[in-house]
Amino acid sequence: MIDLKNKEYVPFLEDIGGYVRNPFFMQFCSVLKDRYECKEKIEYSSCSWEKGWNIKFKKAGKNLCTIYPRESYFTVMVVVGKKEKEKVEEFLQGCTSQLKTIYQETKEGNGQKWMMIDMEDEGNLCKDVITLIDIKRNS
Repeated sequence: MIDLKNKEYVPFLEDIGGYVRNPFFMQFCSVLKDRYECKEKIEYSSCSWEKGWNIKFKKAGKNLCTIYPRESYFTVMVVVGKKEKEKVEEFLQGCTSQLKTIYQETKEGNGQKWMMIDMEDEGNLCKDVITLIDIKRNS
């Protein structure tokens, strides 16, 4: 198993998939690559909040989301900014209670909410996260 805190070893997406040990991780990454016609960028973060390797998906210079690998699941960070806030809040009225709660509990700073969403499977939460990323992409 890889050590996600080891800055010397740059993992491939498949290595990270082996670490996560949840087939949904690779499936989710494939959906992002296909849907937004983008590639993943594996980066090492020295941030004390979340030190280690993560995966960023960007399109046209815009960060769509960042994925933090965990054992058996992963966390997707989506930043909701001023430009998309109104559309996101309108969308939240009809989405899963889990995503609504995450949004409500996420503190706002500088007009942004840095939502951290734990993902385990391809359920309604996954659909909502993809819609959230769609809103971000199109804003």
